[in-house]
Amino acid sequence: MTYAHSQALIATPIGMVRLSGDGSVLTRINIESGTAREIAAGDPLLAEAAAQLRAYFTAGLTDFDVPLAPPASPRGQVLRDAIRSVGYGDTLGYGALARQAGSGPRAVGQACARNPFPIIIPCHRILAAGGQLGAYSAGDGPITKAWLIAHEQKKGARK
Repeated sequence: MTYAHSQALIATPIGMVRLSGDGSVLTRINIESGTAREIAAGDPLLAEAAAQLRAYFTAGLTDFDVPLAPPASPRGQVLRDAIRSVGYGDTLGYGALARQAGSGPRAVGQACARNPFPIIIPCHRILAAGGQLGAYSAGDGPITKAWLIAHEQKKGARK
């Protein structure tokens, strides 16, 4: 028997962030444009995820510790781990990350575009060739990506 996923909605500087979970793992994060009323987390996992995201935005939390739904394939896990290895306040190109992961730049780009956990799996830190910002599939696209990178670099400079 499957149950409906729990959801929470929190206000952040980049818009509303919707968290979805099944009680044991976070299943998705959506960065949404516009404003809405916050929805309090109904289960402890979502409450913890919301608290960690708030700490990211306010205090520069650099490491998230919430269980995530696994990727669909072992290769997806390799790419997820590679994206997650790019440190807070750092950026890396698709090609460089692909070489580190033993993959191709397009595969890294697809993993970033399909990332169900923006911010926690920091695909915003992955840049196009020549250090160009490139695309971003969450929130308001490249505007959100640029904001997240600037936020991390500003917070990182304070440490």
